[in-house]
Amino acid sequence: MIRRSAISVAVGMCFMGAALAAETGGLRINITGAGGKPVAGATVRVSSPSSLVTKTAVTEADGSVRIAGLDPATDYKVEVVAPGYSNFAANGVAVVSNQNPSLTYSVADTSVAGATNAQQVVVTGSRLAQVDTTSATVGTILNLGVVESLPTGRSFQSYLQLVPGVKPSSGGNPSSKSGVNYSDIGGATGSSTDNVYILDGIDVTDHQTGTFGSNINSEIIQEQQILTGGIPAEYAGGSGLVSKVITKSGSNEYHGSVNYYFQNDSLVADNKHNTASGFSTYDAAVTLGGPIIKDNLWFFGSFQKKGRETDVVQAQTGDFMRTVKRDDRLGFLKLTWQATENDRLVASFFNDPTETDGSTTPTVLNNRDTRRKQGGNNYRVEYSRDMENLRVSAYAFRHEGEVSDFAANKSALNSVAFSKNRATATLADRTLGGAGSDLITERNRDEVGINAEYFLETANAGTHTFKGGFLVSKNEYFEDSLVTGADKARYTSIAAADAGVTFAEYNTSSLWTGSRQMSAADYPRITAGINASSAADRAYFYNLLDTDRNGTISNAEYNAYRFVSTAGNPNGQVNQYRIREVQAAPYSVEATGKAAYIQDTWTKDRLTVGAGVRAEEWVHKDSKGNQSAKFKWKLAPRLNVVYDPTGDGRSKIWGFLGRYYDPVRTNMSDFAGNLTGPVLSEEVFLGDRWVNFRTRGGEKQPDAVFSPSTKTPFTDEFMLGYATNLGRDYTVSVAYTKRQTRDIIEDYDLAVYSDPSAKPGADVGVAAPGTPFYLPYSYFGYSSAPNSNYVLGTLKGGKRDYQGVEVSLTKAKRDNWQGSASYTWNEAKGNTNSDSNADVQGDFLFLDPRAPNVYGPQPGNIKHQFKAYGTYFFNNGIELAGVYNWNSGAVYSRTALNSGRNLPEVVDLPYNVGGSIDTWVKPGAVGSQTAPSYYTFDVRLKYTYKLSGSQKVEFFFDIFNILDKQSATAAQNLVAGNGVYKFGEAISWNEPRRLYVGARYSF
Repeated sequence: MIRRSAISVAVGMCFMGAALAAETGGLRINITGAGGKPVAGATVRVSSPSSLVTKTAVTEADGSVRIAGLDPATDYKVEVVAPGYSNFAANGVAVVSNQNPSLTYSVADTSVAGATNAQQVVVTGSRLAQVDTTSATVGTILNLGVVESLPTGRSFQSYLQLVPGVKPSSGGNPSSKSGVNYSDIGGATGSSTDNVYILDGIDVTDHQTGTFGSNINSEIIQEQQILTGGIPAEYAGGSGLVSKVITKSGSNEYHGSVNYYFQNDSLVADNKHNTASGFSTYDAAVTLGGPIIKDNLWFFGSFQKKGRETDVVQAQTGDFMRTVKRDDRLGFLKLTWQATENDRLVASFFNDPTETDGSTTPTVLNNRDTRRKQGGNNYRVEYSRDMENLRVSAYAFRHEGEVSDFAANKSALNSVAFSKNRATATLADRTLGGAGSDLITERNRDEVGINAEYFLETANAGTHTFKGGFLVSKNEYFEDSLVTGADKARYTSIAAADAGVTFAEYNTSSLWTGSRQMSAADYPRITAGINASSAADRAYFYNLLDTDRNGTISNAEYNAYRFVSTAGNPNGQVNQYRIREVQAAPYSVEATGKAAYIQDTWTKDRLTVGAGVRAEEWVHKDSKGNQSAKFKWKLAPRLNVVYDPTGDGRSKIWGFLGRYYDPVRTNMSDFAGNLTGPVLSEEVFLGDRWVNFRTRGGEKQPDAVFSPSTKTPFTDEFMLGYATNLGRDYTVSVAYTKRQTRDIIEDYDLAVYSDPSAKPGADVGVAAPGTPFYLPYSYFGYSSAPNSNYVLGTLKGGKRDYQGVEVSLTKAKRDNWQGSASYTWNEAKGNTNSDSNADVQGDFLFLDPRAPNVYGPQPGNIKHQFKAYGTYFFNNGIELAGVYNWNSGAVYSRTALNSGRNLPEVVDLPYNVGGSIDTWVKPGAVGSQTAPSYYTFDVRLKYTYKLSGSQKVEFFFDIFNILDKQSATAAQNLVAGNGVYKFGEAISWNEPRRLYVGARYSF
């Protein structure tokens, strides 16, 4: 189903405005002689067996030289040849992407007795731990030596759990700092939509969901850099983290590997909570890289195949439900052409087709099960050129992604509401029928860009590193939704045992489990639907509802109506609501963005000042190709100041102040732009027939529109920090972060917020003019109500506030061991968890950010975290490593199920804003609870047997949760429970102790 378009590579390889490619780093090297005197005219050569690039340069009059365009690696060799001085070499020099550390080496003067030109002095550096005294960026750099020695999941997503402050995530999209970590839908924690994921220079973030959009073989990762704060202007940034993966490249020698990993239920301890049963997995991969034309053209490729079979068992009882199979196939190929020492062309391709034939979530019943098909192709080409102190690059890429779900049971979906006055209904009682629909979606991205870096060194005013760039990106979302079932409808019914309930009783959410609440604003819509029906139907409905026979149907008359009929219901329940697909049709929407940035890093003596600004503009188009919204150019300034208090490059004090914009995703382009796609009819059952009260989709009545006044959400960040070296091996850092997120987007029902005819004291659940929550049409940029069901606008009063402290200690590899430890404390408060996802805060006044008791501790936040990992390397080829993670438990609210969402518990309060509004969020409901604290401790035992030359065989034994602490990790937040777990009961646990076995041959 993936639709391909040609990649435009005519991005002008002659562009001279270009920028440092994010995949490379550099070194600033100072050569001194006797007494620290600068050595001019020295030839400096930098090379690595892990890199294609060898760079040669000559020192200036001050003995300095700057070398750019180096691949990330930890085994560079710096060689120095200078007339009158001994030859010199320094091994084990590390290069990190997008960094340019300063190194100083001293060479021996041959005029001094005992020195000779033939002598070569090899130096490994005075210390291994380094502090970048020119950067205020906070993050973690994970290289091959770290991740390959630790017990982790075999994916770039799992490596994120090694980063300080990153919260636990079973789905691979962890929250970091001010990123949202909670969803009303399902009330789940552990998945963030605020991160940016970059794989080999391709932004693979799913622009529809905000989660990662691609997978790669972990065997090909050369370096992963995770930025969590102080992000410079060249990156978009946001309220989450930026994860940047750089893959391996070929070299002048052939190198490759073959590996196989496996695990099954016989290697797992007994599950104490019936959350898992039998399973088996395998993971096989091959890699190969080397020269096509030695010194000029290289390749590196890999293929990985993974499979898993999982037996899903019923929660609590342990009864077998189904077996789910998953199949992943991950391909990768990179070609590098080093035309000259200063000219390089890189082309890469990877894909990740994946198929899963069911859900592994125990709460998904077999009748609601779906199979999933996902993945796509990714292409990238980049040209770069080094010229004196200027480096330029131009690139183009295309990312393709498919995420499609197909119902296993094609019968109509039927969600049944049960009165809480009776016995608690089970999940099976409430979820009848099939999954309801097949959904085929594609999420594609095309981008071209140019970037540049210029290095300027002055005699007396220090050095400047200028960067700038410009890009154009197009995100396309394609959807084809097909409602299943004979009548093409999805039902929300009332339990047959509750027949006779009134409209008023049904709309009281505290009385029901699983009801679909209809607000007071729906009553006039129902009346309009009745009036638009046939004459016979109109007469029938008025005769049924207009009990006082005055020619109008009042709210009181609606409230008195009783639902009793089961006629035609697919499961014999009482008819109440359904949404029916009137017209099925595929469609696509898109969002096109432009971004430009410029920044300067100025270093003078001990002081570094970095100043930059990023500008972004986004235009959204509907399915007819017309503009649905335009978010004009916004400037995101960023400033950092770094000071080296001792002047020896061993410590720094830094501060950062900056803004990150969070552009609206294509999920909102879809909500406000599916004009030519399916048309859905919302219907309520009155008497013996259905009446349409709202049409969703279709050209005549779009579901939503962007209001003219909608702003781009943003996060402001302020940071202070200190870092220093302790001896040769240790680095300690402390950082304080404060973030504020504002201009959050939300969809509004203007019939609730902006009806100028609403009367205080008469209209229930509606903000009448003159009351505190009323928003006139002018707030949204209108003079009258637009022709749509909803309006996307800036959430009035919406805010999230975050502050935290992070302390970390890192031990570089020496004396046979390496490690890291970190502690994070944070406080997150807010009155919304909306994140570009049309939630319900614009539909109910009690959820308004300005309403009482809505602002509080942010659900999903974890206040305290401690992480540690370390590896010891024995001299006989054995390695022993461990990873320890502890957290204080996630914050959660007291909630009730309403409109398919876990919303804060409500209560009648004497707080009147005009109208008979007396239901508000209960005091202390928001963020008042904390799930249990828990920890995990994982270990790895690895043995390496060296064969001839570079050949070796490695054996891996990972034991996850070695202490078998199957502790609770989350609690039920529904006050009434969900038919399976009661409020406060554990709903998920650490997986049992499990052994993961693998072997690898490499050469």
